[in-house]
Amino acid sequence: MGFIKKIFSKSRPPQEGGVFFDEMRKILGFDPVNLELYRRAFTHRSSNKLDENGHPINYERLEFLGDAMLGSVIAAHLYSEVPTGDEGYLTKMRSKIVSREHLNELGRDLNLITKVESKVSAQHFGENIHGNLFEALIGAIYLDKGFSHCETFIRNKVIIPYVDIPKLEGKVISYKSLVIEWCQKNKKPFNYEVFEDNGNEGQKHFGVKLSIEGKVIAKARATSKKKAEEKASQRAYFAFQEKINKK
Repeated sequence: MGFIKKIFSKSRPPQEGGVFFDEMRKILGFDPVNLELYRRAFTHRSSNKLDENGHPINYERLEFLGDAMLGSVIAAHLYSEVPTGDEGYLTKMRSKIVSREHLNELGRDLNLITKVESKVSAQHFGENIHGNLFEALIGAIYLDKGFSHCETFIRNKVIIPYVDIPKLEGKVISYKSLVIEWCQKNKKPFNYEVFEDNGNEGQKHFGVKLSIEGKVIAKARATSKKKAEEKASQRAYFAFQEKINKK
């Protein structure tokens, strides 16, 4: 009787899940079966939860799985849609679609951060949490409903609304990589000089000077070295855009 009751209870997810079930169904477009997978997909590591075996309960392992599922579905789509694309082209296009910037945009559009269980304020989350949650959600879908539902979700939420191949071909995902590649190709020495720049603000900032052939081409500041370097690279790109884009 206990076994039958357990099976019967699993067939009635709305009563078990309540509001969370309804929220998931609205996002997913189908009825989730194992709600605990989706709860895990929104559990931040700061919650310090452990399962019965003492293993951490958070979204990070699901994020890893979702990243792999997303990459495979996008790769298959590009392989099918661009039969003339070589390996290098397909790899670059996939990188543009699954870039951290784009994944964060997808996570924000679905307002996933409002579902997070955490012991820290959302203000302390890094910007990438939006994309991390999106990937974790995909991982949960795969484990709950299988590859077919996972593929359909990615097609409906990513490919159909966002993947415009002609536009993506012209999209730059890393100005720093573009500038470095151009400098190396044309044997132009370059240097990123990074220094701490707090200014008048309480939050720590970093300043960057980008020099090419000994001349400072661009300056930028941001809350991390990586962001400051990318911002300086973007300014340098626009300064040399005609030369960089020249075939």
